[in-house]
Amino acid sequence: MVLSAATLVLTRRQLLDNREQAAAAVAVSNATRLSNQLTPDATIEDLPSIADSLTKIEGSQRLIRLHDAWLPAPELDLDDLPHALLDQVADRRAGQLRAPLAGRAHLFIGIPLPAFDADYFAVVDLADVEGALDDLQIVLLSASAVATLIAALFGSWVSQRTLRPLRRVGDAAEAIASGRLDTRMGPQSDPDLDRLADSFNGMAGALEDRIRRDARFASDVSHELRSPLTTLMASVAVLEARRSELSDRSQTVLDLLSGDLERFNRLVADLLEISGYDAGAASLDLSEVQVAQFLTVMAGSTGAVTLQLPLGAEHMVINADKRRLARVIANLLDNASRYGGGPTSIAVESDDTHLRISVEDSGPGIPEVERTAIFERFSRGSAGGRRGGGSGLGLSLVIEDVRLHGGRVWVEDRPDGLSGARFVFELPLHLEDPA
Repeated sequence: MVLSAATLVLTRRQLLDNREQAAAAVAVSNATRLSNQLTPDATIEDLPSIADSLTKIEGSQRLIRLHDAWLPAPELDLDDLPHALLDQVADRRAGQLRAPLAGRAHLFIGIPLPAFDADYFAVVDLADVEGALDDLQIVLLSASAVATLIAALFGSWVSQRTLRPLRRVGDAAEAIASGRLDTRMGPQSDPDLDRLADSFNGMAGALEDRIRRDARFASDVSHELRSPLTTLMASVAVLEARRSELSDRSQTVLDLLSGDLERFNRLVADLLEISGYDAGAASLDLSEVQVAQFLTVMAGSTGAVTLQLPLGAEHMVINADKRRLARVIANLLDNASRYGGGPTSIAVESDDTHLRISVEDSGPGIPEVERTAIFERFSRGSAGGRRGGGSGLGLSLVIEDVRLHGGRVWVEDRPDGLSGARFVFELPLHLEDPA
């Protein structure tokens, strides 16, 4: 496009300069011949015969002044001449300028003949040059547009072909980040790209082995803890049965021991679940769940919690893993009881594709900067100092269980403007059985 514009400018300047130089040369030649044929006694009646002998070029006309009389052209008169050129010639100075006449570009040339009190004016029509330039402009713009389009298509094709392997790397990295640790890149069409694919596959394999190894370690540790933990729980149960025989101080110690063992037991169970997710062994046991009936049971087990169901909720059925769905709601209710001043309501919303269940509490709420971090493992947020009995894995299990269902979970402010937090998880209404 820039080259076309530069070509058009240079061509315009060259054509106009050549046309003006040729017209000026002819005008000077005619003025010289006119001066040679005039005599001191010449009158305006003598001019037509002299003018007919002058050289004419296509598209040009001439006006001649002799004393106070004018020899006009067939289509021009004195009023058509620019005043600036008339004033310049009146000062006995030759000149030329470009100006419009009847809506078309013309070149006006004026040459004084002071020896005979006469002036010679030539008017050259530049419309043919302007027309040629307009045609050239259309051709150049069309050619530029076509060339730009072809270059864009070719560049797009080349860039797509060049960046396709990089997009494959990006897709593979995104798949690994989303949990599909067995993702690998296939052979590429370029030896250098094959080296990149091999390096990426090696990195992905090492990462998968490391994560699998860590998951197995956590799982093995959790399993190894189950046996002594079971023994400790049984021993504490025996002591609880003979609680009345203990002193007050021993009863206090027993309560502390019982509470810590209960917390330890939940921690080991949660670690086993988390290690199952990390090892890729987590799966769904799907069944039809009556939403209204299911939530009524969950809300009734908590206490004074308001259950808000939409119209027709008694007929709402979703395909879900009932055990994991119950754990999601139980963990959210337990989280609200421990850190949010207690749950206040469970609300259900739905559209054509998704079901949303929210749990509200009456606590201080959760700052926006912590609304993502609280779902991380062992994260306690700014309320960590007053979190008693929690393992820090409850919300991590919530997000893993919801994600396994193909849904998502988030936390926001209560919509009624009151103090508290609102945890919302969204599930697809139509979840196919992975089996």
